[in-house]
Amino acid sequence: DQAVILGARRVAFGVEVTKPVRFKHGVLKLSDLMVNESGHQVLIVESGGLTASAGVRVVPGWLSILPPLVAIALALLLRQVVISLFAGIWVGAVIVFDYNMIGGIFRVLDHFIVKALSETSHVQILLFSMLFGGMVGVISKNGGTVGIANLITRYAKSPRGGQLATWAMAFVIFFDDYANVLVRGNLMRPITDKLRVSREKLSFIVDAGAATIASVFIISTWIGYEVGLIADGLRMIGSTEEPYAVFLQTIPYRFYPIFTLILVFLVGWMDRDFGPMLAAERRARSTGEVLRAGSQPAVDLTDSTGITTDEKPARWYNGLLPIASILVVGLSGLYSTGTSALEAEGRMSYSIGEIISKSDSYAALLWASLTGCLVAIVLTAGQRIMKLTETVDAWFGGLKAMLLAMLILILAWSIGAVTEEVKTAAYLVQILRGTIEPHWLPVLTFLIAALISFATGTSWGTMAIMMPLVIPLGHTLSLDAGMQGADLDIILHGVISSVLAGAVFGDHCSPISDTTILSSMASAVDHIDHVRTQLPYAILAAIIGMAVGDIPTAFGVSPWISIAVGSGALVAFLFLFGKKV
Repeated sequence: DQAVILGARRVAFGVEVTKPVRFKHGVLKLSDLMVNESGHQVLIVESGGLTASAGVRVVPGWLSILPPLVAIALALLLRQVVISLFAGIWVGAVIVFDYNMIGGIFRVLDHFIVKALSETSHVQILLFSMLFGGMVGVISKNGGTVGIANLITRYAKSPRGGQLATWAMAFVIFFDDYANVLVRGNLMRPITDKLRVSREKLSFIVDAGAATIASVFIISTWIGYEVGLIADGLRMIGSTEEPYAVFLQTIPYRFYPIFTLILVFLVGWMDRDFGPMLAAERRARSTGEVLRAGSQPAVDLTDSTGITTDEKPARWYNGLLPIASILVVGLSGLYSTGTSALEAEGRMSYSIGEIISKSDSYAALLWASLTGCLVAIVLTAGQRIMKLTETVDAWFGGLKAMLLAMLILILAWSIGAVTEEVKTAAYLVQILRGTIEPHWLPVLTFLIAALISFATGTSWGTMAIMMPLVIPLGHTLSLDAGMQGADLDIILHGVISSVLAGAVFGDHCSPISDTTILSSMASAVDHIDHVRTQLPYAILAAIIGMAVGDIPTAFGVSPWISIAVGSGALVAFLFLFGKKV
């Protein structure tokens, strides 16, 4: 079974392709074989006097794009990401399993979902998400999160200071977008009201610092989801890169969240606004009316979201120490697993990048999240802030808050497996080959992801649909264009970051996004006023991100140069079109 069949003919309906092939362990595997007729067919391989045949079932290529299309269409119509993803998986199961519509329902569970849960890395990511969510639940209840925020509020003495303090607080509560929104909105609202900052501006600053921070920070409730999708995409193209290392490498290419954060800072620092926000700010400064006359402020849901604001002692170290322990243990875990792997290869000297690329990020994240939970529980119970049973209940409350996210992640892995089985990416590559230049893929990917996320209001659903498509597409089209090494990595990192950045766009400004709605509630502002005033800022950041970020970096420009140029462009825009409040 080690024989090499030289000049074997791969025969498919009269089309012969000559290529050396090899038996391996008694199996002859033919890849990249194109069959132009659908239905049940027989493939025959002949070499000399030897003949081998295999029966295959071939489906029309256009069917391969149905699963993601159904998921996207239903998400747009129903705005229910779980139902939409499940329907997309079901359509794929029907196609794969001989068009059996009833059997396809069961195959969704016993084939695709069970397969997704059988991957060790997937289980590790789910455990990390559960543990991290539990820790957030504890520090949200024990007053630690509010204590951290209180460190910032002491510097809010003027409208500029109030805006910048609200902005800076986003970097302190980086670990979860919901906690970020709820704490900053509720804590800063009475302060910014006194400083005559409009509720519209407060809700914009609160919303703009939520998903933008959580999606790019090295440890957050988003990271397991993002790394999990990246890992599956890399596996599809046969890459051995460490998913967490790729995640870190894409951060400088996330131009929309980066420019959004820079824009919020510049608007606060320069005290210049434009569009409907300018009118809202001038109203608040001149009359003290922080709300538009006749507006209907969204209700404050603090009590129902688990964030404690005043009933527990707000001690900053009860929030900071668990977070610090996660960072320390996580980074230590990356270092120890990376150096161990390199030393096992006989390497005695190595760079930080090599250590991270060889590390076991899943194990490191598990160790870190478990440590954070233990530290949070010990601090809470040790100071008798809550009884042990209350602390455990708070931990379970945080875990419950992650259940929907984990369900979406499982369905995302499953629809990724569907698109892999029906060869969606391969079909798209074939129809797009020669029509799209790889350098334009990042900006096109951002546009599509931004449109889907804005229309559906779900960033995670957008990532689930887009990631398993664009990674193989970007990889294959780049190889077809003769790209290798660093050039190939630039396109790959570009499309990955564009999916993540485009998904954040909708999360930030879609009127049906959960964080947009929560921002209105936490800031107690009319929801439509919030959406109407912040949308021009979001569009500005997106345009700058595409023009000086996605496009130039795809052609080799350093992302750091793009960030510098984009920052200058934002300053120039505010000087030219913004007006002093």
